[in-house]
Amino acid sequence: MKTGLVLRYDEHIERNFRWSMEHEIETCQLHINLKDYTEETVQRLRSLCSATGMEITALIGAATGPAVYDFYSGPLTIGIVAPGWQGRRTKELAKSAEFAARIGVPRVCGHIGFIPENPNDPVYPAGIANARWLAKVYENAGIGLDFETGQETPITLLRAITDIGSSSIGVNFDPANLLMYGKANPIDALDILGPYIRGVHAKDGDYPQNPRVLGPEKPLGEGRVDFPRLIQKLREHNYAGDLTIEREIEGDQQKEDIKKANSILKKLIASP
Repeated sequence: MKTGLVLRYDEHIERNFRWSMEHEIETCQLHINLKDYTEETVQRLRSLCSATGMEITALIGAATGPAVYDFYSGPLTIGIVAPGWQGRRTKELAKSAEFAARIGVPRVCGHIGFIPENPNDPVYPAGIANARWLAKVYENAGIGLDFETGQETPITLLRAITDIGSSSIGVNFDPANLLMYGKANPIDALDILGPYIRGVHAKDGDYPQNPRVLGPEKPLGEGRVDFPRLIQKLREHNYAGDLTIEREIEGDQQKEDIKKANSILKKLIASP
């Protein structure tokens, strides 16, 4: 396993690539806005990856429109199952597959949205139909599409994956999200989703206390995620991909937390 970092494509991308490599973070998952899906971006990223040695392991799927990460507005605004946004978001994710192929990145990851627990909810079959169409686009492009954990229970996500029925679909496993959304113990969730895991976010957090908002994100090592056991279980499921650090704050404290997280993860990876 290697360590990686969630990064955003912006005016600081070269500096952030070099900072990551200097701190022995060799891969990244990259946010790129739809407006930047241009030939100029393709050439710039190819040049920067060649110059720095950075490997982009996944593109984080672009989407327009609102996205509110809480328990009330979230189901109405996030992903391709959000009412009123299904068609638009599905087409945008299709563009992400095309762009990932152009920059030589093998996978796209992101939230599909709040998948209903009840498969008889009319939102569920509509979302699955859109996802099946999208899966065909990804199959044809030779790109994997990884649904990120958190907004539904692991068994609901597994049901969706099996109902879509495409080899292009996998899981971007975020252990902190499973806690922060109150959906599962991440260690147990690995036994349900293990065969489908293609990427992992190294993020920490805790269960929610307020039923309206997500639980708090924490610096890695200070939340409820048992990272030694998590990495052991990932090995048991033959996962050999990257542990991509995600710390959703900004400024100097973010960099300090990233460096600390990387140090913890490097030691765990090196342990037998």
